[in-house]
Amino acid sequence: MTTPILVTGGTGTLGNHVVPLLREAGHDVRVLSRHGRPSGDGVEYVTADLLKGEGMEAALAGVETVLHLAGGPKGDDEATRNLVRAASRAEVRHLVYISVTGADAVPLGYFRAKLGAERAVADSGLPWTTLRAAQFHDLVLKMAQGMTKLPVIPVPGGLRFQPVDSRDVAARLVELTLAKPAGLVPDLTGPTVYALADLLTTYLKTQGKRRPMLPVHMPGKAGRAYRSGDNLSLKNTTIGKRTWEDFLAERVG
Repeated sequence: MTTPILVTGGTGTLGNHVVPLLREAGHDVRVLSRHGRPSGDGVEYVTADLLKGEGMEAALAGVETVLHLAGGPKGDDEATRNLVRAASRAEVRHLVYISVTGADAVPLGYFRAKLGAERAVADSGLPWTTLRAAQFHDLVLKMAQGMTKLPVIPVPGGLRFQPVDSRDVAARLVELTLAKPAGLVPDLTGPTVYALADLLTTYLKTQGKRRPMLPVHMPGKAGRAYRSGDNLSLKNTTIGKRTWEDFLAERVG
């Protein structure tokens, strides 16, 4: 039996890829979840609440490595600070965090919370690794499904994405988790930069549908940041293998 690796968010989109990969590499895994599940096959589920800071001591008992995947629309910075404090008390030897490309550049609450979480990890005094990744194909698909229900689709001008496959992110995170702490590593993005209209058009084609698109202006600082490509990573970047087209062919094609 190996020392368990604690994975927060281990039941989410990314966690569902990460946990099997860690098991294949021969590691026992402890998954932190707000809801109990039966344990088995080298995976132990523990109940804890990061936002409330409850159940952390038991979750971290005997753990040397933490892979922090849990996240949501708000509160990631607070939840991460709670985790960091508990991990420090438990003398964790490696804390790995998944953040988002543009965390330090896009002036929106979600990105600010991610940057706050990054700083909590970096300032923890623990050995750490942080990977920023672009939006997952899964998220872009959800967005496309919602937007294309409209008879006319409003499309903010200049909005571009580098969607990445969650399986590519999972593989990279496992690699980083099993390696030595490396600080802030190069971002991981998909192999192609797409205009939002192109992402929507490609999705519509898989459905055999067409929709008229109406260009609209995204105002304010966020609009300027997106038009400037602050949500993109074009230099010193690791590139995933699977394209948006590959993902759609597998998922809905």
